[in-house]
Amino acid sequence: MPDQETILELLRAFEQYSVLVFRNQAITDQQQLAFTQQLGPLEATKVGTPGADSSIAIFSNFGPDGKILGENHRQLINGRANQLWHADSSYKSIPAKASMLSARILPSKHGNTEFLTMRAAYAALPAKMKRKIASRVAIHDYAYGRSKVDSNLVMEIEREALPPVRQSLVLDHGAYGKSLYLGSHCASIEGMSKTEGRALIGGLMTLAEQPDFIYSHCWREHDMVLWNNRSVMHRATPYEHTKEKRLMVRTTIAGHSPTTPPLRNS
Repeated sequence: MPDQETILELLRAFEQYSVLVFRNQAITDQQQLAFTQQLGPLEATKVGTPGADSSIAIFSNFGPDGKILGENHRQLINGRANQLWHADSSYKSIPAKASMLSARILPSKHGNTEFLTMRAAYAALPAKMKRKIASRVAIHDYAYGRSKVDSNLVMEIEREALPPVRQSLVLDHGAYGKSLYLGSHCASIEGMSKTEGRALIGGLMTLAEQPDFIYSHCWREHDMVLWNNRSVMHRATPYEHTKEKRLMVRTTIAGHSPTTPPLRNS
């Protein structure tokens, strides 16, 4: 395990660069948990995801028997939903700070993970747009995000556990500037009609999604990648999921506070 000086150095690099890549990390679940805990308290995996109620989330295309799942299996449909730009746990009242993803089994080709820097996206906005969105609050809704792939994908237990939440549209990172906070779960904007709000969200995404702002990580076996969920969005890219196995294990560092100030009683 890294010593305290190394951990502090990693945390400084994390705040500055948002995405860190660690090669050749052939570790167990317990070792990944122990390492991630050195960086901050862990978030519990949500209901409906393999590893629920633990601090491990498992993403694979095969079942406990080792056989690759059928095309319409819920696990694979959820995988397609992860191909939309998102920030992990943006649908929680206190969204995640960071995620650590470990590559355990990889297909022979494809299956990159892409990262979109939302600090650069914000910095590139016209001044007029920055003023327009400065204090705006978005509503993030897990069910809305998943419905983009399949309207029946979200289970009732997930709807009950994950009601819509408020998130600031712009986050302040101090010395490292501000970032947009968007993603597939971003359903509407407070104070705007649904049509107007979604037009704004779509317009911001169009402005943000520039090739120069994207890093596409080509996985090698035993890679670990750590990223800042409050300054980058990410998405999976397709691979031949009906032919080759893929197993990824994620641990998530919990956020320490909401992104919005408390609502005042009228």
